[in-house]
Amino acid sequence: MITSQQMRAARALLGIDQRQLAELAGLSLPTIQRMEASNGQVRGVVDTLVKVIGALESNGIELLGEYSSSVGTGRGVRLREVADTDPKRPGRGLLSAKFPSRPEIR
Repeated sequence: MITSQQMRAARALLGIDQRQLAELAGLSLPTIQRMEASNGQVRGVVDTLVKVIGALESNGIELLGEYSSSVGTGRGVRLREVADTDPKRPGRGLLSAKFPSRPEIR
């Protein structure tokens, strides 16, 4: 339904922190923190997930599922998988493919 990465990216696009998202969604700060701390797909009570998604969408965020295309206009975020990435060093495959001579970022 929504991933922790999408939640963080959506907050970044809106320029809000976890506390502000909690207020927009009518949830507690620890709930938002727990959701964003999860790995990958956020799990929780359906009503809670619906509140977060509703708050994000009502503020202009379009959540894109895997392999879905965007129907709107404007800015967005999508993380694409790269086959040759090292799982111990996420994001390295993207940089090394585009900038092979660039030093590793830590």
